[in-house]
Amino acid sequence: MTRQLIVSVDDFGLSEEVNEAVEIAHRNGLLSTASLMVAGPASMDAVRRARRLPNLHVGLHVVAIEGEATLPPSTIAAIASPDGQLGRDQLKLGVDYYFRPAARRALAREIEAQFRAFARSGLHLDHANAHKHMHLHPTVGHFLIQSGLQHGLRHVRTPREPVAPIQAVETRLDTIGDAALRQWCRVLRWQIQRAGMTTNDWCFGIAWSGHMSAGRVSTLIGHLPPGLSEIYFHPATARNGQLSTLMPDYDHVGELDALTHPMFRQAVERADVECVSWDGARVISA
Repeated sequence: MTRQLIVSVDDFGLSEEVNEAVEIAHRNGLLSTASLMVAGPASMDAVRRARRLPNLHVGLHVVAIEGEATLPPSTIAAIASPDGQLGRDQLKLGVDYYFRPAARRALAREIEAQFRAFARSGLHLDHANAHKHMHLHPTVGHFLIQSGLQHGLRHVRTPREPVAPIQAVETRLDTIGDAALRQWCRVLRWQIQRAGMTTNDWCFGIAWSGHMSAGRVSTLIGHLPPGLSEIYFHPATARNGQLSTLMPDYDHVGELDALTHPMFRQAVERADVECVSWDGARVISA
């Protein structure tokens, strides 16, 4: 079985520094794919850049936590603050999304609004995933897939990161949290399969989130398992106040360096890994 790779970026539209990094990495590196925050502070700038980058494949980065809501806060008061911000407490949101009917209804409306906002951009909907992998929550995953079906969605990321390739690069324990994540991935893959959509086999960027250095990523390439892998990054050309607040320990500039570093491209070529997009990948069913 061959090894295919999608090189992607999350948080497109979060800031102009992120958007600029996406454009640089696409023009000068292996980046093929970006996930757009439609209500992000720099979403309009992201859409303008995407329109002049016809080979950049853009999908929806659904925000159900730690971000600005698309709808007026008064219409989704069960999940948004008066200033239109979604909460940052993942445990509380998870409980609310599962047990509170008002929160579930508000979440469904907000996710549908995000798909509609993406459609208004005029961009082709390449794929979908969720900020901080919140679509692993069965309720978020359900509404993402339900709305996605109405908007032509075909591909959804499963953030299933195998431990062996990571351990081949550097020492790392397989934790209880890792095991729990794999179980939630099984639920998500079942939801994807039931909807007739496709997903990736493997995903990398979780263990080293915010610290996807050129050395780590280049070494990882030689240990990719067979099938379709996605490696996602969080690059930026500089750290502004917002990035420093939301992701204080992330090395955004270092991740941009990794995306454009010759060592990364050389590693892909040496390992005979085929870089693809979601639509260009061999169909992988959940």
